[in-house]
Amino acid sequence: MSMLEKTPIHELDPLVRNKNFEEVVTGYTLKEAIQEANRCLECKHVPCTKGCPVNVRIPEFIHEVKEGNIEKAYDILVSENSLPAICGRVCPQETQCEGECVRGIKGEPVAIGRLERFVADAIESDQSAMIELSTSPLPRKAAVIGSGPAGLTCAVELAQGGMQVTLYEALHTIGGVLTYGIPEFRLPKVLIEKEKKKLEQLGVAVQTDTLIGRSYTIDQLQDMGYDAIFIGSGAGLPRFMNIPGESLNGVYSANEYLTRVNLMKAYEDKARTPIKKSGNVVVVGGGNVAMDAARTAKRLGSQVVSVVYRRSMEELPARAEEIHHAKEEEIIFNTLWNPVEILGDGAEVTGIRCQKMVLGEADASGRRRPVPVEHEYKEIPCDTVIIAIGQTPNPLIKMSTPRIETYDFGGIQVNEETMETNIPCMYAGGDAVTGAATVIKAMGAGKVAAKEILKQFT
Repeated sequence: MSMLEKTPIHELDPLVRNKNFEEVVTGYTLKEAIQEANRCLECKHVPCTKGCPVNVRIPEFIHEVKEGNIEKAYDILVSENSLPAICGRVCPQETQCEGECVRGIKGEPVAIGRLERFVADAIESDQSAMIELSTSPLPRKAAVIGSGPAGLTCAVELAQGGMQVTLYEALHTIGGVLTYGIPEFRLPKVLIEKEKKKLEQLGVAVQTDTLIGRSYTIDQLQDMGYDAIFIGSGAGLPRFMNIPGESLNGVYSANEYLTRVNLMKAYEDKARTPIKKSGNVVVVGGGNVAMDAARTAKRLGSQVVSVVYRRSMEELPARAEEIHHAKEEEIIFNTLWNPVEILGDGAEVTGIRCQKMVLGEADASGRRRPVPVEHEYKEIPCDTVIIAIGQTPNPLIKMSTPRIETYDFGGIQVNEETMETNIPCMYAGGDAVTGAATVIKAMGAGKVAAKEILKQFT
């Protein structure tokens, strides 16, 4: 095949996979990985590394794949990224490392994410050796709040640096958005179990079912003798549109819908947490969460699943791969339409009324602003509506710790170079600071905070 194109990757048949929760992408073989690695130009100015929020030494690990040295490639990866198997699956590489790839100037960029996944899967599927601490144990204690990508990264870095770490998680299992938000067909939960074992090997104490702000306040944690605290509590508060009909039965936030399925296994016949078995579903929004909700609804047996988005296909914020997979799985896209009312018969959803939109001038996001077209509406019949227009940080920590400074939207204010808050020895990062963003950016924040904490106490 041409060196201008990525080595194709194996995927399940779309009309088979949209009826089950098996992982869609099955990955490269060793031969295919080496073939793809040989497309890398090994640029000396490493633009791909500069495009990575955790600064993985990308040409170096790809060089080792070329040579068939997969263990060496893995060592290079995990020296900067503690979650390579996860990042290889869910990172938006097209706007980060691959977006900077010189090979992409003519043709397609090197499939960095696919190679990262291949290396991690090849080693971690068989890895049983204990993880070694990078330094001698320190007489210092740190509390990490939240076990999503920011908290996991921070906890691992601190533990490897020798600190005694306690990780507090509000839910009954670790992983945060990796567990409750991303479906099994994109991110198998066995990968989260491996991270749990890693924490055990590092001696991290994990306290689940512990909601900071209720079980303990931040002030109480400080009184418990922690030298440093990292807040990585994510963005779990869903946004709604505030349109008529949002209180009808059959209206879900994407957060609730995906949590019922991903965390509580509502798709299983014996599940204790039910979910509505829908005929026609409308998902409002155009991001990765909207794609996850739509593709999940299809797998739960819905005959017709539609995405309603107020801008055009070109402005969809979801990853290109997720949009491609959704189309293959027969998800319908209604772009340039904006919901104005959810319709009902009594207490139940019967449809959604949308207004036609056109694109005007660019707004603050850099995308063209959607402008309503007067008197042009349509109704889409459905019995379930899933609102996927974003999440904001949970206000519980701010409510229970008024002295911590936050932005107007609820994110915790930090020094972006150190991730320290206005309270000394208290750090924050990930979606708790930025609002809903990407896994790898949250990891980058956790990594920066851990380095600052270790710098202060070593």
